[in-house]
Amino acid sequence: MSKLLISVMNLHEAQIAMDAGVDIIDMKNPLEGALGALPPDEIARIVRHVDGRVTTSATIGDLPMLPELIIPAVEAVASTGVDIVKIGFYGGGDQERCIACIEPLASRGINLVAVLMADQAPDFNLLPRLRSAGFLGVMLDTAEKAGKHLLDHLDLSALERFVGIAMENRLVTGLAGSLNSEQIETLSGLGPHYMGFRGAVCNSSNRVDSLNRSKLYALREVLRKSNTSSVNKAQP
Repeated sequence: MSKLLISVMNLHEAQIAMDAGVDIIDMKNPLEGALGALPPDEIARIVRHVDGRVTTSATIGDLPMLPELIIPAVEAVASTGVDIVKIGFYGGGDQERCIACIEPLASRGINLVAVLMADQAPDFNLLPRLRSAGFLGVMLDTAEKAGKHLLDHLDLSALERFVGIAMENRLVTGLAGSLNSEQIETLSGLGPHYMGFRGAVCNSSNRVDSLNRSKLYALREVLRKSNTSSVNKAQP
């Protein structure tokens, strides 16, 4: 069964997500990019309001693969008390060096999720290394939000391979990337631990617009039915 992750950009949206019974409240600023970061004080404010009732995550921002930028950003977000810190693994940098430098943070008990970009030739060979470095999980997203979604960049066989490798390495898995309800049944069949949404549950399906309560409830119901169908199919 795939859990529901919804990205929010303020306390009001976080409350809407909580009311809808989402599994993970993910904090980001869509105005600042794919993984745009909210200010640490705003993240902390939301974390205090949630008060452990729902799992929380937050992004560190669209940063290049440079340890001297990533490390302090991770520490700043982790200091807010958020449950999971998400790090974008963008193309063009030394990802292996970044993993090595991030590893001590994982050893301190910070729950880290690496976000690989489906539209930037993600390297699935990194997954075993992420596990050995102590990362909690890994997900796929898209760096560019220009009318294309996850399946426009990676086909089902590639996504199945990603989920399979992650599972073999005991990593929590997530799929996101301008997804909408039409892709839920197909992607939930791959068995990711969670699926992430933003634009599909916003006014005008615009990720930088406000969260729409009705759209969120409708999408939650589609995921619930898809999960129920998957369980029924798995039963003898």
